[in-house]
Amino acid sequence: MIDSGDARLSATIDLLGRLISFDTETSKSNLPLIDFVEDYLRSLNVPHVRVPNAFGDKAAVFATIGPMKDGGVVLSGHTDVVPVAGQNWTSFPFTMRREGDRLFGRGTCDMKGFDALALAMIPEFQKANLRTPIHIMLTYDEETTCLGPVDTIARFGVDLPRPGIVIVGEPTMMTVADAHKSVSTFTTVVHGHEAHSSKPHLGANAIEAACAMVSELYRLADELDALADPAGRFDPPSSTISVGTIHGGTARNILARECAFHWEFRGLPGVPPTWALGKLEEFQTSTVLARLQRYAPNARIVTTTEVEVPWLAPDPGSPAESLALKLTRSNRTYAVSYATEAGRFQQAGIPTIVCGPGSIDQAHQPDEFVDVSQLAAGIGFMRRLAIELS
Repeated sequence: MIDSGDARLSATIDLLGRLISFDTETSKSNLPLIDFVEDYLRSLNVPHVRVPNAFGDKAAVFATIGPMKDGGVVLSGHTDVVPVAGQNWTSFPFTMRREGDRLFGRGTCDMKGFDALALAMIPEFQKANLRTPIHIMLTYDEETTCLGPVDTIARFGVDLPRPGIVIVGEPTMMTVADAHKSVSTFTTVVHGHEAHSSKPHLGANAIEAACAMVSELYRLADELDALADPAGRFDPPSSTISVGTIHGGTARNILARECAFHWEFRGLPGVPPTWALGKLEEFQTSTVLARLQRYAPNARIVTTTEVEVPWLAPDPGSPAESLALKLTRSNRTYAVSYATEAGRFQQAGIPTIVCGPGSIDQAHQPDEFVDVSQLAAGIGFMRRLAIELS
């Protein structure tokens, strides 16, 4: 068992247990957790700002340790977690459970472990006489839109200090990730016309058109396989397309009036997030609509873009990369296929990398866990950060 004699490690584990106790599934408010964090920050006399969303049911928090000036380092983590419904947990997911050196609970890995690390390290940051500030930023809605940091980012250089570097603490096993794919999600709805199945010439079968479009998406996916990243840094090495759900129709003997499918495109850095949508719309216009409308001129197809999260592009030699490699005592960066909030910061012109405790393989799973050794490695990382900025 990992030695828990380190006061910061013990504090991290205690704080993680508290953060896990808040059910912050993305469909729910994170305000009780934010209230708790703000009380904790006030107890340490840490200046901070709450940044609510438009509806007032969620909020981000931005805290500063050290001088209130531009050029600091942001430790950024999200507070929302994915749902637990339908998963076979062996214990209540919102009560942290320890077995040996593993800490179980929803969010232990993705990514309240990093949040707890950053908060637990504040007393050491305060004692370090920082010349450059360390900011802690906790956000919301990462698991759905990655829009949680946007309102705070808009205030950088206005009424909040503009940071020089952002470290997003998603689980990377404390390695440095300098690139990830974009993710765009869509819902396509085919509107046909009902008729008796014995007389298809009286209607327009929405399922038929939807199936043709789904087949085209997977043909495009095969096309993308041939356009793989030549460096092979991503797993898989190409942009990807996936259809997650499809539903439509009311009975076997009725031409379906409506059919909808939910799909996504994950693009390599440099591939336009709209690539797959553009290709699908070309196919829709050239092939699908004419057949769908042959007996029902009012039949139509509507695709709605739900989420568009930007990629994180490699930026060799950037201040963020150089600092993170130094702090992790490594000389190699990695690419990850999942999306994060990092692209939002990079789009705002702030050098950004991803580095945090735990493995993405444990994220979103029943009995999600983080190993205590990963938290210990995170403490070492942050102690070196404090020395670097002092």
